[in-house]
Amino acid sequence: MNASSEAAGAIADAQPGTPHRSGFACFVGRPNAGKSTLTNALVGTKVAITSNRPQTTRHTVRGIVHRPEAQLVLVDTPGLHKPRTLLGERLNDVVRTTWSEVDVIGFCIPADQKLGPGDRFIAGELAGLKKKTPKFAVITKSDLVESDTLAAQLIAVDQLGKELGIEWAEIIPVSATEGSQVGLLADLLVPHLPEGPPLYPDGDLTDEPEQVMVAELIREAALEGVRDELPHSIAVVVEEMVPREDRPADRPLLDVHANLFIERPSQKGIVIGPKGKRLKDVGTTSRKHIEALLGTPVFLDLHVKVAKDWQRDPKQLRRLGF
Repeated sequence: MNASSEAAGAIADAQPGTPHRSGFACFVGRPNAGKSTLTNALVGTKVAITSNRPQTTRHTVRGIVHRPEAQLVLVDTPGLHKPRTLLGERLNDVVRTTWSEVDVIGFCIPADQKLGPGDRFIAGELAGLKKKTPKFAVITKSDLVESDTLAAQLIAVDQLGKELGIEWAEIIPVSATEGSQVGLLADLLVPHLPEGPPLYPDGDLTDEPEQVMVAELIREAALEGVRDELPHSIAVVVEEMVPREDRPADRPLLDVHANLFIERPSQKGIVIGPKGKRLKDVGTTSRKHIEALLGTPVFLDLHVKVAKDWQRDPKQLRRLGF
């Protein structure tokens, strides 16, 4: 069930001509299954909030693992659980949305706890996914148990997959706190990513803070369809992100005010489009991604402004966050 370190080493050593891969992996599991700790261990620094309190993570956090042959972007999600509150339902919606968008899924199951109803609930959800995303069973906290207990957990997880019709790509025990087999896990995930260039600049370990990521999501949507005309001319600054006042606690709304900056007045019409259609599409597309990222409904207010030759103006660059 476990992959050999020799195979992993072959994957890790990028050969000349080996295609670069980049994509997204998502760790799921019941609350306190070790997902955030594992994310931090893979990235090599703290990018996700960790706590022994369930549901510490209330929005997805992306950590970025850089390798010569690949860039692995880790999406940390809230723990999927049977919700008792509206917040719980929305957190679960964030998880399911993430599942539909990633390239590979890691199901985290603690080694020191027997499989329970929560694990079976999540496994059942994974078995029902329409998209045939590769699924790894990651046995976390392996340092907390003896070898015979760990072996029993591996067998139990294998059996659970057979019962539900899940074909695990791998079943691998790890210890995030000790670093045991963490690198091997990354080695095994990488081949399941699509071929493509890096998604983030070298050296970036996370896309936090949130305002920066929100701005990037808006810019990505704004470039859709105009990438050839304005590949680098669009900058986005999120001026304000504030909860709407006088909203009931169970119906929050986040007001996001952002400006799209272009370099010349002639570019304004390209971004806005005929009768404002392109800008409206930008708002619709980016708002969905922002809501998935933040886990809350969003009202997005977009304006297009001219910052003349901002790419060449140090003062403008600083103002735009570069």
